[in-house]
Amino acid sequence: MKRTLLKCMPVKGLAMIASITMIAWSCKETPKENPDAAITKTVKSYTIEQMMDNEAIGGGSFSPDNSKLLISSNRSGIYNMYTISTEGGEMMPVTESDSSSVFAISYFPKDERMLFRMDGNGDEIYHIYLRNLNGSITDLTPEEGARASFHAWAADKKSFFFTSNKRDARYMDLYQMDFLDYRPQLIYQNNEGYDIGPISKDQKYLALSKSLNTNDVNLFLQNLETGEKTQINEAQSANSGQDFTPDSGALYYTTDLDSEFSYVMKYDIQSGERSKVMERDWDIMGSYFTENGTYQVTYINEDAKNVIAVTETATGTNIDLPSLPNMDITNVGFSDDEKLMSLYAGGSQTPSNLYVYDLETKELKQLTNVLNPEIEPSDLVSAEVIRYKSFDGMEIPAIYYKPHQASETNKVPALVWVHGGPGGQSRQNFSSFIQYLVNHGYAVLAVNNRGSSGYGKSFYKMDDLNHGDKDLKDCVEGKNWLANQPEIDGDKIGIIGGSYGGYMTMAALTYTPEEFAVGVNLFGVTNWIRTLRSIPPWWESFKDALYLELGDPNSADSVRLKAISPLFHTDKVTKPLIVLQGSKDPRVLQVESDEIVAGVKKNGVPVEYVLFEDEGHGFVKKENQIEAYSRVLQFLDVYLKGDAGTPIEDGESMESDI
Repeated sequence: MKRTLLKCMPVKGLAMIASITMIAWSCKETPKENPDAAITKTVKSYTIEQMMDNEAIGGGSFSPDNSKLLISSNRSGIYNMYTISTEGGEMMPVTESDSSSVFAISYFPKDERMLFRMDGNGDEIYHIYLRNLNGSITDLTPEEGARASFHAWAADKKSFFFTSNKRDARYMDLYQMDFLDYRPQLIYQNNEGYDIGPISKDQKYLALSKSLNTNDVNLFLQNLETGEKTQINEAQSANSGQDFTPDSGALYYTTDLDSEFSYVMKYDIQSGERSKVMERDWDIMGSYFTENGTYQVTYINEDAKNVIAVTETATGTNIDLPSLPNMDITNVGFSDDEKLMSLYAGGSQTPSNLYVYDLETKELKQLTNVLNPEIEPSDLVSAEVIRYKSFDGMEIPAIYYKPHQASETNKVPALVWVHGGPGGQSRQNFSSFIQYLVNHGYAVLAVNNRGSSGYGKSFYKMDDLNHGDKDLKDCVEGKNWLANQPEIDGDKIGIIGGSYGGYMTMAALTYTPEEFAVGVNLFGVTNWIRTLRSIPPWWESFKDALYLELGDPNSADSVRLKAISPLFHTDKVTKPLIVLQGSKDPRVLQVESDEIVAGVKKNGVPVEYVLFEDEGHGFVKKENQIEAYSRVLQFLDVYLKGDAGTPIEDGESMESDI
């Protein structure tokens, strides 16, 4: 399983609230003397409040009687739990938090108690909470500073498994908690820093993995009764335990052994035999069995979007999923009796809605409508997958969002968008932020530079110990591709990114200072030595793998890490910059942004700094998203488009604590 150090919380699902009157915006018509030019589409210009009023929902646990689904939604401004009838109707609030976001985990298997998780305003110290039938709330993992994650329900439906680092902050142990007194019982003590995988229904076997580098992972089968540990993979490769068969006789796992892409294998526990089950021309990201084993669900990362295969295990044939015009099914779930399927469907031009599909009657019901009714769907833009040649001839995939109003006679500014990572991937998902920028006349090219996942392990490894060099050159070539498009103003191209993408933004402004007109840095790394030394303790099992890809800050690698850290080279920055940061961020510490802002200001360069006191690695609260993204647009309108407001005087910094 490919891993990501600084995965930017995707803006894709963080869509959002408030009704403000739309302002009609008319584009120029094509001049009559140029009959070959395309006629641009007239679109409405939406406020940030309108665009962020696209509701974001997630989850979908069926109640024991299949009458309701338990989901999370940010309609209140932050995420809370809601229920919705499988027959349709209004969502009913279950929690009403106004500070920390609440994320639903599941109904209990046999009654309507609920599990959910919360952290402390983005600090990623998650606790598991119980909502009792009487509405009272209990913190089931109250240990201060300890992180807990739900793992699975036990087969007898009388307990559940979870992982926690309460014993040792570096490692996640596996515990079982029953439904009577909620006392955790240690099932597997993780002294060697393994990652915990699936557990068999008979509770005899546990899959464990150990990272060798950021791609390759050894996979083990742990016998919980005898203590015997067996390595599953026979050679170095990327391996990930997916699920045990319902009879606990075999483990299904993904591997990229002798292949560029991951495929599904079956390991027979008694015989030790391995057999290939499924292979595609893209990475298979995950696979699991439904409750009774009637179906196997498999996710394929096909050119930066999910493709889902649901197979009847008895026949090996794929069942037909519902067809939804201009949308892709991005996620599915099953009721325990396997009669109903929940599914999400959407696309780059529309946020995902929740549906319920009756597998017997084939009836499909749409339960939600998350697009703000004030937004005309045709005003949103469908992404296009493109590929361009980089400096050395390497083909780089990217996702292009072209404003409707853009044309050869109405050229628009543009942004190169860089994903988080290293090792992340820009995907064909809906992003209210991107759509907001595009709606206001900015083209966006989301590049998947070398080192991105999803395009084969050779491509993935190409940035190892080479960050801020060839991956940055890929971004520069993305800018050059944009500049060659007839609808783009080649002198007005900026760069934007979050987390590792924020690092790439600062690397671009530092090491290629004349390539991009502006930079937008969302919680980006600027000092690799400090970041690698201060990773959260629960990343301990992955630390050595990170050091192999990025460099060991405690060795001679520190010389190279300092050389590629923008903080030490801020004197080279000459273009306007905006930096946005959450003070609770445990991955990219606030000091990273504090210091880069201070350093760039010394150059007399326009700098804006927006700091959120109640956010972590990504902005989850709607009011903060609205503030953040509106500030970005205002910055771009001044310094990239050059047609709004009065520019900040050179060297002046606009800072705000939110």
